[in-house]
Amino acid sequence: MDVRILDKRTPEERDRPFLPGAGKTWLLPFYDVFSRVAGVRALHERAAGLAGVAPGQAVADVGCGTGNLSFAVLAAQPAARVTGLDPDGDALRRAARKARRRGVDLTIVQGYADRIPAEDASLDHVVSALALHHLDDDGRTAFAREALRALRPGARVTIADFGGPSSEGEHAGHSAHGHGPRLGHVLRHLPGLKRSRTAHSPVVSRDRGNGVVALLAEAGFDDAREVAHADLRFGRVTFVQATRPLD
Repeated sequence: MDVRILDKRTPEERDRPFLPGAGKTWLLPFYDVFSRVAGVRALHERAAGLAGVAPGQAVADVGCGTGNLSFAVLAAQPAARVTGLDPDGDALRRAARKARRRGVDLTIVQGYADRIPAEDASLDHVVSALALHHLDDDGRTAFAREALRALRPGARVTIADFGGPSSEGEHAGHSAHGHGPRLGHVLRHLPGLKRSRTAHSPVVSRDRGNGVVALLAEAGFDDAREVAHADLRFGRVTFVQATRPLD
């Protein structure tokens, strides 16, 4: 299967900085291993289930990284048309290799969350997992507006990202070091995922409580709400959904 990476960046965006999913570029080879150990696969599966994608529907996975949420959507609905979007070329190359091994149809685009590669009102779903906290205030606002623009009326956005503190998650985050020095070393250098680095982040703090809900509501979405949460090794993750108004 020929899986290509489409570069949709503008010339001005070639040198635009971004935070890699693993926090540091050299940690990318450990990212999928850590995700499996930390239970992130279940998070992706739950997000895909909550999205409820139907056959033939168009889905954009914003901040797709190595493609794990995209693959969860395709596992739940093989007939979906999924596009993964991320600025990290190295992560996207891993996603492409994984898509070839799985034999799935996945469109992969290198670009940014504030410019979703879709026509106005053309998408049935926008999904995102553990990516929103990587964006600054302007980036978050632009993403929400872009999602609203790209979704058809009545279509839905599903976001899984860090939520409020959890004593269970805090305890599990510390006990994770018991898996050995190598995993502990990786955990200490994954600020995008590990609670000890994210808990006091000013960006993550905006996601606590109703931060993501408020973000989507202010962008113009209807019925923005938290629909579920999960306590993982690195803390609490909330699942938020909202709908583009019919008008």
